[in-house]
Amino acid sequence: MSSTAELMRAWRGPAILTYGFRPFFFGSAVWATISMALWIPMLSGALTLPTAFDAVSWHAHEFLFGYLAAVIAGFLLTAVPNWTGRLPIVGWPLGGLFLLWVAGRVVVAGSAGLPPLLVALVDMAFALVLGAVLAREIIAGKNWRNLIVLAMLVVFTLGNAVFHWEAAQGGYAAQGVGLRIGVGAGVMMIAVIGGRIVPSFTRNWLVKRNSARLPTPPMQKFDKAALLLLLVALLLWVVVPAHPITGAALVAAGVVHSVRLGRWAGHLTFAEPLVTVLHVGYAFVPLGALIIGVDILWVGTTGAAAAQHLWMAGAFGLMTLAVMTRATLGHTGQALTAKPGTILIYSAMLVAVAARVFAGVWPALASEWHIVAGLAWMLAFGGFAVVYGALLLRVPPNKRTAG
Repeated sequence: MSSTAELMRAWRGPAILTYGFRPFFFGSAVWATISMALWIPMLSGALTLPTAFDAVSWHAHEFLFGYLAAVIAGFLLTAVPNWTGRLPIVGWPLGGLFLLWVAGRVVVAGSAGLPPLLVALVDMAFALVLGAVLAREIIAGKNWRNLIVLAMLVVFTLGNAVFHWEAAQGGYAAQGVGLRIGVGAGVMMIAVIGGRIVPSFTRNWLVKRNSARLPTPPMQKFDKAALLLLLVALLLWVVVPAHPITGAALVAAGVVHSVRLGRWAGHLTFAEPLVTVLHVGYAFVPLGALIIGVDILWVGTTGAAAAQHLWMAGAFGLMTLAVMTRATLGHTGQALTAKPGTILIYSAMLVAVAARVFAGVWPALASEWHIVAGLAWMLAFGGFAVVYGALLLRVPPNKRTAG
């Protein structure tokens, strides 16, 4: 096949397997909804899964290494062909990769009667195969600048391995090193990739409106220094999460990345929520760093778990929804504008983040806030599956037959 379009037209199987974003964006949204629907009764003790993980660790694992891993796959399987000029993975190879991800979710949920090593190998097979596929494409396309993205994926996978090891040792993996490695890798992915796409998409939109003010171009010296500072702060957080030096480094990184975000002219984008949400999603990176840093320096200010959810729910949740909605619209030929359903999805995600943080700040009402957060979370991701499902599950006839 000589082009991506020809490759897609030649595929006669399910439409969802015509591009990487389709199965993984849809599957991740469905799983985020289902896993939260399970987590709410698990939190109250009304439901117990046959998993070897404690309830909180299962919840943390399935969002970070389940949901987020799928979104990363959908994004990279769509972006890497654009970066390298090579053909995307289509058809049954794509379906096989998706089934590896599904197998991980099933085996972790039913891991109580299985050997820990088997559970870890099945769960990690998806990320290992994905990494190998992406490495082949990046190297074959001589797209060396994006090896950093592959390196972050490797670190993310290492975090999953450590998480499994900690859980197998009987530790509380939800607050372990593996989780911090995975969260740290996820934050760096947003800082690096978001640092490219947020100012780029903002510039494109502002140019169409003939704006006199445009974002500062990405990856200037300031950006590189900001990324280095964040990397150092995250490494300290992984190794010595309660040390005052870690707190100070995170606060410094939060301040610098707030300045970085301010250089991208987000205040001019309020007329288009599809663009604004990228800025709001990125804002949770410096906000999370600031609040986690403050909580380390003055223990108990917000609570470690609540502060950490500014990254896990705020940055990861909202930024991934922002990317998923925009990429789905763009790659299915829709207008790049947020309609009411999309705005509802974003709003529900913000409610979920706020409620989860409030649960840590006001522990006496934690149960009520957890329920609000869970319901808003399901509205956000269930809403995505409903609103965008038709675009992800089918290909317009003209896309199939156009010559």
